[in-house]
Amino acid sequence: MAFRSLGAFLDELESAGDLLRVHGPVSRDLELTEIARRTIARDGPALLFENVVGAEMPVAMNVLGSTRRIARALGVEDLGATAVRIGELARLRPPAGIGAALRDLGGTLDLLKTVRSLGPTRVTSAPCQEASTDRVDLDRLPIARCWPSDGGRTITFPIVVTKDPETGEPHTGIYRLQQYGPDTLGFHAQLHRVGRSNLAKWAARGERMPVAVAIGADPATLLAGLAPVPEGVSNFVFASFLRSEPLALVRARTVDLEVPAESEIVLEGYVDPKEERVEGPFGDHTGYYSAPEPFPVLHVTHLTRRARPVYLHTVTGKPPTEDAVLGKAVERIFLPVVRLLLPEIVEMNLPVEGLFINVGIVAIQKRYPGQARKVMHALWGLGQMMFTRYLVVVDEDVDVHDLSEVLYRVGLQADPARDLEIVEGPVDQLSISNALPNLGGKIGIDATRKGPRDGFPRPWPEEIRADAATVARIDALARSEPGLARLWGRPPT
Repeated sequence: MAFRSLGAFLDELESAGDLLRVHGPVSRDLELTEIARRTIARDGPALLFENVVGAEMPVAMNVLGSTRRIARALGVEDLGATAVRIGELARLRPPAGIGAALRDLGGTLDLLKTVRSLGPTRVTSAPCQEASTDRVDLDRLPIARCWPSDGGRTITFPIVVTKDPETGEPHTGIYRLQQYGPDTLGFHAQLHRVGRSNLAKWAARGERMPVAVAIGADPATLLAGLAPVPEGVSNFVFASFLRSEPLALVRARTVDLEVPAESEIVLEGYVDPKEERVEGPFGDHTGYYSAPEPFPVLHVTHLTRRARPVYLHTVTGKPPTEDAVLGKAVERIFLPVVRLLLPEIVEMNLPVEGLFINVGIVAIQKRYPGQARKVMHALWGLGQMMFTRYLVVVDEDVDVHDLSEVLYRVGLQADPARDLEIVEGPVDQLSISNALPNLGGKIGIDATRKGPRDGFPRPWPEEIRADAATVARIDALARSEPGLARLWGRPPT
């Protein structure tokens, strides 16, 4: 089931008892954050604030703050189903040999037909353009201040649309936008993001970059904006794939860009590459305030919206937060793509405690010496994985999601004198421990078992394990002993 709009998804959540309407007056400054923080800590419902002081529209929060709601947004029982679909898409390639071709042709053609049918559709009128104005006053939107020392109010969950001036390829990203005034915003596209790369290309042409900002798109389009979609692949096409239905786009009124037709609000304007202004500080996903830095300025010259829009807002900070839940969902959904590129990877965990980009744990099927180091460097060269500061590689039988087991293996099986890979490279712009912005150290830890082929000079000891026959006999005993069954849980029959 595809949700064509934020409103349709909110209606579905309400009918499922997974949305709470907050009727009492709430301030957009700090109070929205505190309510959302307490709610997500208890795995609570989505929130719809109907009485935000001074606001002309309701504010929705925590909409994708649980795995169950993300799965519902994608029309699946669990995220594994979406991961399978993405894995099938990633494996699309010509089969080798006539026999394989005849065997695989039907399924491949069906998938290709589905993908081709999911290109976005274009419409000439759209709900997001039911009202419009050139007299932009951002103060009329319920833009919120999230944390006490924030540098100002910020649009936190926008889909920012830019395009490559050389290829015309559109790109969407989720970049925070600090409000400076009634028609200006900070353009927080970080150095490594496609939006910043597009800006550099417009600057080389001596031109302003046109920008459109969609606030409150359908949930699949929001997820596509967060996803690590390879450069050259349209986020809008990927959104259509996630929805299993073509995404409707409409041309913006004043800039040569297309936006999701079912959005709640659309801001149109430009970024002048020559203009920068200090942005921040802001409470960020690190749990610390980001340092004030100069960033480009977005001038908003036109605004369109639904007749009765809903403003979508989120809060970043130390987990648990909505962006932490989304980060974990993206990890699960895109694991098949990582495994396609690195087939020796059996499982991966980007722990919430490591903020997804600081710590990574992978289990591999080890077949040759140096393979753990090969995997480390391959991952450091793979998209946003380049930001991973601590990368641990373990054997395939280790549960990477059991951090106690992982630490046990690191402490026991990794020798600091020979099993550490220390490198320097790009790091996240919001990282706080590196002396220079955007550049810092990284460490890989080979916690796999070692043998003669690894240059390990002595026999690797045998692990202590119960023998299978004893386990089977005690399982049988537990089935006939109620006390043991209650203590351990009844074994399978």
